[in-house]
Amino acid sequence: MNKESVIGIDLGATNIRGACVNENNISEIKLQRIRSSGTEREVLEDVFALTDMLIDNKIAAIGIGVPSVVDVEEGIVYDVQYIPSWKEVHLKKWMEKHYHIPVFVNNDANCFALGEHYFGKGKGYHSMIGLAIGTGVGAGIIINNKLYPGHNCGAGEFGTVDYLDKIYEYYCSGSFFKNVYGLEGEEVFQKAKENDAQSLELYKELGIHLGNAIKMIMYTYDPELIILGGSVRLAYEYFQKAMWERIKTCVYSKSTGRLKIEISELENSGILGAAALYYDAVQEINQQGKQ
Repeated sequence: MNKESVIGIDLGATNIRGACVNENNISEIKLQRIRSSGTEREVLEDVFALTDMLIDNKIAAIGIGVPSVVDVEEGIVYDVQYIPSWKEVHLKKWMEKHYHIPVFVNNDANCFALGEHYFGKGKGYHSMIGLAIGTGVGAGIIINNKLYPGHNCGAGEFGTVDYLDKIYEYYCSGSFFKNVYGLEGEEVFQKAKENDAQSLELYKELGIHLGNAIKMIMYTYDPELIILGGSVRLAYEYFQKAMWERIKTCVYSKSTGRLKIEISELENSGILGAAALYYDAVQEINQQGKQ
C-alpha cells in the first residue's frame, strides 16, 4: 500500500476492529477485545493495542468511528455508549501524541454513511442519507459529496425527533416489537420468514412508521438516495411495501418518484467509513484550495 493508506477503526461495545484501507482495498481485519468496564486509560490502551497491529511508516492517517457525541474539530468523544469511563476523552490528542500522524474522529453513524458514499451503493451520488436501523436509529448525511455532521456532530439524529407519544426511534427501530408489543425482534423475524400472519402484520406496522420517518427526512433534506443499514435491513422484504405506501403520501410526488432506497451490502462499512474521514477531510482542503 502507498502513502495514502489509512487505518480505519470501528469502536464497538465488546471489541475494536480495524484495518488498513487504500482506495478500494482493505487489509486483513484485526480485532482487539475491549475492557468496556475498565478505566479511561485501560480502554485507551486497548485502542493503542489494536492500532499497533496496523501502524507502519506508510500510513497517512487514522480514522476512528465511535458510538458517541463527538467534538469533530478537537476529536473529543463524550459519554461513549457501553464504556462508562469514557465521559470526556480527548481521543484525537492522545492518538496523535502517540502515533505522530493526523487522526480523525467521528460518530459511528456518520462513518456508516461515509463508508457507503466512498465504497458502497452511495458512490456517484451527490446527496444521500445512511440510515442505520438496529436497536436504535442513527444516520449520517452527505450533502454535495461531503459529510455534514452539524455544528455539534448532532445532524442526522432523526430517531430522537418527537413522533406520536414517543420519538421515531421507539417505533422505527428493531426495538419496536419489544417497545410496543413486548416481543423479541429476532422471534418476530424468524416467524415472518415462516409466513406467520401476525408477524407479517407487525412488520407492516413497522413499515408504516418507518415510511413516516423517511417522509420527514425527505421534507428536511430531500436526498437522492437513502441507504438502509443495521440489522432491520435484513427484514426489508417484509416492510418495504407498507413503507413505500407511506412515503408516497408525501405532498411532493416528484421528489418521492425520484427517491431511491437501497439496502446496504457493504461489509465492514464502519471500518471503511472511519478511513474515509481522512478522504473527506482531504477533499475539503482541495476544494478550499480551488476557491
